[in-house]
Amino acid sequence: MRTVQFREAVREAMSEEMERDESIFLMGEEVGFYNGAYKVSQGMLEKFGERRVIDSPITECGFAGLGIGAAMVGLRPIIEFMTWNFSMVAYDQLINHAAKTFQMSGGQINVPIVFRGPNGPANQLGAQHSQATESLFTHVPGLKVIAPGTPKDAKGLLKSAIRDNNPICFMESEVMYGDTGEIPDGEYTIPIGVGDIKREGSDCTIIAWSKMVKVALQTAEALAAEGIEAEVLDPRTLRPLDEDLIVQSVKKTGRCVIIEEAWPFNGVGSEIAYRIQSRCFDDLDHPVERLNSLDVPAPYHRQIEMSIRPNAEKAAKLVKKVLYLE
Repeated sequence: MRTVQFREAVREAMSEEMERDESIFLMGEEVGFYNGAYKVSQGMLEKFGERRVIDSPITECGFAGLGIGAAMVGLRPIIEFMTWNFSMVAYDQLINHAAKTFQMSGGQINVPIVFRGPNGPANQLGAQHSQATESLFTHVPGLKVIAPGTPKDAKGLLKSAIRDNNPICFMESEVMYGDTGEIPDGEYTIPIGVGDIKREGSDCTIIAWSKMVKVALQTAEALAAEGIEAEVLDPRTLRPLDEDLIVQSVKKTGRCVIIEEAWPFNGVGSEIAYRIQSRCFDDLDHPVERLNSLDVPAPYHRQIEMSIRPNAEKAAKLVKKVLYLE
């Protein structure tokens, strides 16, 4: 096992796949000469050249569309958004072209493309640059959405995403690129649609993904000191969702708290809560609880910004609530 940063895990996945398959290329703003806004693609231009690591103009709709067209004729593009906040400029390309072409062509045209980049609230970036966008894309049939919470998952899932024949939204937390974690030596992949139990427990299931996995584990650690054993479940892929793993865990613990960085209304957590209560109603000892960011645009002021976000203290209170301890 090696310890690497999250950004290094993503870079390794792209580089290994580009070495394996010459039809894969990376394109986006500043991915080449600048080495990526978050240095994820550092060194890749020198290694693969300007034909496969391509700096684009600041035009998300344009380079997303170019990537979709390239995918339709047999290439495998990786399109980097400097942030998923900017993907909204290319929303029509993702929703009306990448997601629907396979079905609208009667299965004749695959669109094997990965859209990736930083997602989720960051630090003092203001309302337009600091938001979790996953629910915008999980809503759409035809797209797969992945939100890894560890370097190991990021590398294994990204390699699977690049090999997949469907359009995939790969969402990396904007503030996790410097986080470190162990990854296996040598070649490995992680299947899309398979969740992971990050910590075993018997009293309550905490479901979280991306950056919130860390919050969930902090919550479980704090609760363990009080004799409460929480199970932390990371779905890793939000669409398709590993519903069976969620049901299995909730049936074991009888309680569930979902931690989600996005807004509450129509969020991914809403869908998960519905599915739990649909399949586990008789096994629940308390209704499912959700912890989200507050339903407001992200403020710039640091203290106010932190006050609207989920944290381990808020999550622990909800776990105690479903255990009837508060």
